[in-house]
Amino acid sequence: MDHAAEAHRTDLMTITRHVLNEQSKHPEARGAFTILLNHIVLGCKFAGLAKLIGLAGETNVQGEEQKKMDVLSNEVFVKALISSGQTSILISEEDEVATFVDPSKRGRYIVVFDPLDGSSNIDCGVSIGTIFGIYMVEHKDDLSLEDVLQPGEKMVAAGYCMYGSSCTLVLSTGNGVNGFALDPSLGEFILTHPDIKIPKKGKIYSINEGNAKNWDKATAKYVENCKFPKDGSSPKSLRYIGSMVADVHRTLLYGGIFMYPADKKSPNGKLRLLYEVFPMSYLMEQAGGQAFTGKQRALELVPNNIHERSPVFLGSYDDVEEIKKIYAAVEEEST
Repeated sequence: MDHAAEAHRTDLMTITRHVLNEQSKHPEARGAFTILLNHIVLGCKFAGLAKLIGLAGETNVQGEEQKKMDVLSNEVFVKALISSGQTSILISEEDEVATFVDPSKRGRYIVVFDPLDGSSNIDCGVSIGTIFGIYMVEHKDDLSLEDVLQPGEKMVAAGYCMYGSSCTLVLSTGNGVNGFALDPSLGEFILTHPDIKIPKKGKIYSINEGNAKNWDKATAKYVENCKFPKDGSSPKSLRYIGSMVADVHRTLLYGGIFMYPADKKSPNGKLRLLYEVFPMSYLMEQAGGQAFTGKQRALELVPNNIHERSPVFLGSYDDVEEIKKIYAAVEEEST
């Protein structure tokens, strides 16, 4: 990249401008979706700047206890989404039950989100983030929880915002994946990673090896192949941060595979389907990768409850294809 030239650019593509450009491709659009995304962006700006300036202290200058960042982030996003006037139901990792928006403020969108994924890592400086997915409802005045329990392939948009050394928002509205970095001096997200395409095959695998004794046969065999390939290729490198947003972001940019399988300890997997597995799987597919549960395409799963868990293998197309073949072979052996 020519950094000198970049420094003098005056045609910076902000996320607002990008979303408006996408809206212009749909003559029937009335701006509701754009308004919703702008409110999500506002929540991400607040959480990102709060994280960067260290708002996570235990007490403030008055000696009052501050809210934990995950609780604060949840409040910020819930208020931002309701005030947009475009949402009907909100599902948050922080809230046990669904939030049904007051009929006077309802719109036609459902937002599922984890307001601060990886928040247990705040104190050690690891990147954390917000994950979100958006569905549309046909009839905003006749709602039930069934409107939320849809397969991930029905999402109309998904994304995440990573808060680390920089604040990065990655978004797909069903037409590819784009990455934006927050410029604090402008207070705007600027397009830095246009049209992200995950490499077809990667050199990195990402999994918590501390769970190895509980893995199923297929996962164990795949990881063994990563370490000791039998085809003469170089071993894959292990990279595992333990913050889903950070691990998936690296996988999206560099290729490889991120795995959180079911095991003896967590037979249904550990990651939440609606607001972790679905949005990340949506992004991976939009970038040319795949997402697999060990049994089927992740986005085809139909949730039974809002906090349902699921295993997932997501990343480069060829890497996920390899583990799909191993699962099929292991299943054939057992029949």
